[in-house]
Amino acid sequence: MSDLDQLDQRSAGGDSARIRFGGLAAVVGFLVFVEFTSGIIQGFYTPLLTDIARRLNVPDADVNWLEGGQLMAAAIIIPAFAKLGDMIGHRRMLLISTAITALASCALPLTDNFWLFLLAWSLQGFYIVWLPLETALIYHRARQTGHPAVLTRRAAGLLVAALEVGVIAGALTGGQLDGVLGLALWIPAVAVAACFFVILFGVKESPDLHGGRFDTIGMSLAAVALLGLTGGLFLLRVNGPASPVAWAALVLGLLLFVPFVRWELLHDDPVIDVRMFASPSLWPVFVTAGLFGVSVLGAQAPLSTFARTDPATYGYGLGATTGLTSILIGTYVLSLTAGALLLPLVTRWISPRWALVGASLLVALGYLLFLPFHASYAEALTNMVIAGIGSGALVAALPAAAAAAAPSGQTGVATGLTNSVKTVGGSMASAVFGIALATHAAGAVQGPAGSFTGYLTVWTVCGLTALVAAIALLFVPKTAFGDPSTGSGPSTG
Repeated sequence: MSDLDQLDQRSAGGDSARIRFGGLAAVVGFLVFVEFTSGIIQGFYTPLLTDIARRLNVPDADVNWLEGGQLMAAAIIIPAFAKLGDMIGHRRMLLISTAITALASCALPLTDNFWLFLLAWSLQGFYIVWLPLETALIYHRARQTGHPAVLTRRAAGLLVAALEVGVIAGALTGGQLDGVLGLALWIPAVAVAACFFVILFGVKESPDLHGGRFDTIGMSLAAVALLGLTGGLFLLRVNGPASPVAWAALVLGLLLFVPFVRWELLHDDPVIDVRMFASPSLWPVFVTAGLFGVSVLGAQAPLSTFARTDPATYGYGLGATTGLTSILIGTYVLSLTAGALLLPLVTRWISPRWALVGASLLVALGYLLFLPFHASYAEALTNMVIAGIGSGALVAALPAAAAAAAPSGQTGVATGLTNSVKTVGGSMASAVFGIALATHAAGAVQGPAGSFTGYLTVWTVCGLTALVAAIALLFVPKTAFGDPSTGSGPSTG
């Protein structure tokens, strides 16, 4: 019996104790390596961003363009690759996205030109589609076991845990390579190249592919609308709310969704089946993903800057050193890992729906606790551990829940949409939080640090959006996200 099978057997209960990964164990094991590499990409560059800015001869503020470029690329990549995965193969699209990511990663150490670096950095964002494609692939292959939902949840927990371990490993490695940036930038490139061959030789294609003809017009409409929306949000963050260009891009992006929706409703095989947003089992998942993006993507930079703010100067902040801030962030990432691994254990006793509700409430509790408890390092650490456990469970649960509730032939699209709306939620939050932190109350100490009222806004918005997500999940049918016909897990409540 493989280690994955043993883990699966130990983490199951009742009828589900007999459910094992079986032939899926090897596939999940290879995909664990892929997500570990994804984590390396996401964690490795963070300690080196200042060095990257100096290498490119740009101010630190221009580093924001890197984040904006990847967000805009992700907005287009996810729906296109998710749909193509359902049509021609999740493994095939995983290979293509990994090849593009590898080439982009190799280009980063080869250029000192900011705009070429920005292009390569944006293309490196193709890794963002890995987890949705992997989830859809596992769900399709698990159908033959009769327990696709429970096995996908367990696999998703392992994948997200590997992702977060990769984030920690990447951040720790990158933090030790100060002064050797040219050599350091090759490390992620080598890891992604190895990933390509792991997928090529270790992962088999999904069975029962949808086929069909790609909706090019629908994808073009979606791409333009998403570019307008995410581009407008990025410009709003960089240029502030007084920028007419930013607002014009936002309005244009929103208006372009109207012809996109009309086209998709008329198309026999749309790139995104917008009717899924009306599904009783799916719309709460998409709403939750978007609201969750507010905290998991939008609040991490404010966490770091609040920790570094000197209370002796500003009257708030933790005054933490770089090392203590790294411990704070590292502990948060470890709590994400714990939340992902706890998900399959929790669903032994309660339904997946209630697991999602509970995870959302933990996120809400963690951030709302910041309002009264933010004066000490221990208080901030406690709050982030609570929010991190809930966040880790949601990162693993949302694509698995979407896969379980997706219509036939739309698994990749459904899982991809959870990432798409999460990205949009994070983009919106990033813009709003940037404006809030730049707005100082009358009489407050002025300086480079974010405003205290801005931090209060960040914590309040993150907590309330998580509460709204928990309420939305109460509308999910009781038997959603499980395998009730097979008795593989709790299906009530």
